[in-house]
Amino acid sequence: MSGKYLQRADIVLASASPRRKELLESLGLKFDVIPADIDEDIHISRPATLVKELSARKAEGVKAEDACVIGSDTVVYRRGKLYGKPHTERNAMAMLGELQGKWHTVYTGVTVLYEGKKYTFCVRSRVKFKRMSEADVARYVSEKKPLDKAGAYGIQDGEVVEGYRGSYSNIVGLPLERLTKIMERIGAVYVDSRPLN
Repeated sequence: MSGKYLQRADIVLASASPRRKELLESLGLKFDVIPADIDEDIHISRPATLVKELSARKAEGVKAEDACVIGSDTVVYRRGKLYGKPHTERNAMAMLGELQGKWHTVYTGVTVLYEGKKYTFCVRSRVKFKRMSEADVARYVSEKKPLDKAGAYGIQDGEVVEGYRGSYSNIVGLPLERLTKIMERIGAVYVDSRPLN
């Protein structure tokens, strides 16, 4: 992702996530945030299929004529179990207790709608948690309030993650490496390759 991105299209982010907003802003793009109001309670057990379906519903749930619309959804997965956003602090502590000291997979699905076409993909990354005491888990949940994060944590917080493999931005919630390639290919953005004076 070298160079400054310039845009040929209006861009809409169909997500209320402040982390996704920050990631998209890091590309130097101007965009509107229009969260889609959809039912996320769907029963799909395969994580890649689930996040792609939800990302598509989010993108398609926004009415934005002629704009490039980006929908995204993230889920944590380990040994057949899906970890979405916790509903309560107690739920968050239970999730973190199950994941600590272990590797899990973060799946993010992205859908891009532009000029009547739909592009949907999924990126996977691996994350290993630190081992934490019950007091450490309780303190993390109390201080970071991770109820709006899949798996009840944010990798950017630092306290809970020992290491990761793959795309960092994917773990945060928007895989910029793959997204920018799609947006360049469809002509929504391009790289400013002019030499600096």
